[in-house]
Amino acid sequence: MGLSTTSLKKQIPRSMKIVYNDVLQWRRLACALMLTLVVGCDTESDTGQQFTGEVKVGILHSRTGSLSISEHTVAEAELMAIAEINAAGGIKIGNQRLKIVPIEEDGQSDWPTFARLAERLIDVDQVAVVFGGWTSASRKEMLPVFESRDHLLFYPIQYEGEECSKNIFYAGATPNQQAEPAVDWLLENRGKQFFLLGSDYVYPRTVNRIIKAQLAGSGGQLLGEVYVPLGGKNMQPVIDEIAQVMPDGGVIINTINGDSNVAFFETAYASGITHEAGYSIMSFSVSEEEVFAIGPKYLEHSLASWSFFQSLENKKAKEFTAGFRAMHGVHRVTNDPAEAAYDMVHIWALAAQKANSVDPSLVREALPGTAFEGPEGRVEVQPNHHLKKRSLIGELQADGQFKILHDAGVIEPQVWSQWLPENKGYIADWTIDRPDAGRFKPSVSAEKVKKAER
Repeated sequence: MGLSTTSLKKQIPRSMKIVYNDVLQWRRLACALMLTLVVGCDTESDTGQQFTGEVKVGILHSRTGSLSISEHTVAEAELMAIAEINAAGGIKIGNQRLKIVPIEEDGQSDWPTFARLAERLIDVDQVAVVFGGWTSASRKEMLPVFESRDHLLFYPIQYEGEECSKNIFYAGATPNQQAEPAVDWLLENRGKQFFLLGSDYVYPRTVNRIIKAQLAGSGGQLLGEVYVPLGGKNMQPVIDEIAQVMPDGGVIINTINGDSNVAFFETAYASGITHEAGYSIMSFSVSEEEVFAIGPKYLEHSLASWSFFQSLENKKAKEFTAGFRAMHGVHRVTNDPAEAAYDMVHIWALAAQKANSVDPSLVREALPGTAFEGPEGRVEVQPNHHLKKRSLIGELQADGQFKILHDAGVIEPQVWSQWLPENKGYIADWTIDRPDAGRFKPSVSAEKVKKAER
């Protein structure tokens, strides 16, 4: 994790490209040795059958820069899933058993770098799939790369919706699975006055547009909306504005990303913008990992909306956290983005076996309907390339873990928010043969669309 030196330990197989500075090399070697002890020798599976081939996959997250505070854990969860699949015999394609070989690149918290490295992973390294991205800006930079090559990107983070690509599978929550249920709960349980605060890029601005429409239609009152630069550290002006417009407390929706959250929560705490003073801070991009970096005392009683919390009491969740700690350190925490990243690697492997191929186009066709029993519960790929997911609200406790206050159950993903007037009636379904499958009205036939395009 960006602010904790011990959290920078990573699993780095021999075949992986090393793109980080030399100071960290001994840690990577130590972690690779730990991996060998955890899952056994990587040249032969636990089933006793040797691998007969290999398939390369790309891992593309920010290991440096302002977003590394969040992205380390996602990459590490993907490496953990790969290690588990290899330990179980790899991917069975016909009479072959393929070992998954991760090729990792560092997005460096820079959107053009993500696109450039995605090109390299596909064109030079010849990977079968890429697991990557964090911000929507990084995903949108990569999108043309994958569409122009008809390749596959698996994206693990909750996002704003309003996009549905044939070449991307979205493992994070859509607004109707995270933001919208959270706002409903806040209106019922914490008050009607809201202040929106986010980083200045596509996800916060788009999701806040949805929230504003929801507040207007649900009796809420918007008192302020401010955006800060990614990586920005001066939070005093926005804290002063919150205190001025909501002197007696209210609801703050926080969509800040990366290490700017450190400055926000420390400044809010020092300025008395706390639970005790009547403020409810609901974050959509702050999880156990960020809490570990910032310090629980600055966030105690703040809220978060996710599909997974480490505190979930089920066997799969406990096994996931135990396995992650065994591989990456007993002090480490798990979170929703890591869980989604872990799930999507397993889902890709299941779909490859279902397709009897690692060819991106064949795997893509096999993905809808593919399900995995993950740490949050059963997740299943829908025709719109998103997942059915749980919607949970947690309150941070003094120990850095979230107490689950509300479980809205499993929710179908909605790509095009129905709170926005231009989306009324629009859906997505990539299992239907029509040119506008990513966004269409069922009432308009595919034939009419084709005629209009001629």
